[in-house]
Amino acid sequence: MASQVILGITILALALVQAFAYDPSPLQDFCVADTQSKVIVNGFVCKDPKTVVSEDFLFRGLLNDFRRNTNNRVGSNVTQVNADAFPGLNTLGISLARIDYAPYGGLNPPHKHPRATEVLTVVEGTLHVGFIASNPANRFFQKVLQKGDVFVFPFGMIHFQMNLGHTPAVALSALSSQNPGVITIANAVFGSNPRVSKEVLKRAFQVDDEVVAQLMAQFN
Repeated sequence: MASQVILGITILALALVQAFAYDPSPLQDFCVADTQSKVIVNGFVCKDPKTVVSEDFLFRGLLNDFRRNTNNRVGSNVTQVNADAFPGLNTLGISLARIDYAPYGGLNPPHKHPRATEVLTVVEGTLHVGFIASNPANRFFQKVLQKGDVFVFPFGMIHFQMNLGHTPAVALSALSSQNPGVITIANAVFGSNPRVSKEVLKRAFQVDDEVVAQLMAQFN
């Protein structure tokens, strides 16, 4: 019963995301992505509709019981279901992601999606989630979520999720773009290519050379 409720919430979230999708509306019934095409367009070139098959609209195993590997520095793993991974999403203005969190503080670190709003549903576990609004107030909105709870991260806001539990956690996100993109704040600021000037970072974060060097060393 609980799994049916979560599935229902997820379907509703997808419907809402589609209603407020950011991507341009399609001009035909479907445009399955031709991921092998070398033509560069805003999105993907369509496959010949005559070659499209039912499998193009199917992505299997997103919510299976297989645990994703969270053995990394932040303790999380994101499985993206965007138009790159699921060609049938091309031009439809939606995508999904499964996020797995390690026990005891597994973190999907502060990040933003430059092209999407995100609706997150907790499938398993207990998550601390939040987002920070824009300057000058920089208001911080946060909640602790349980299984079946839903939280929305507004378009372009910096946000995060952390596992508060002693067991693995799983969440499912619906996003209002076929390619929402992601900018992880620490990686972008301290691990850019080429690097941001240390003088810029020192003044922006009000720290000295040693602290900037230590932070940069974490994001080689």
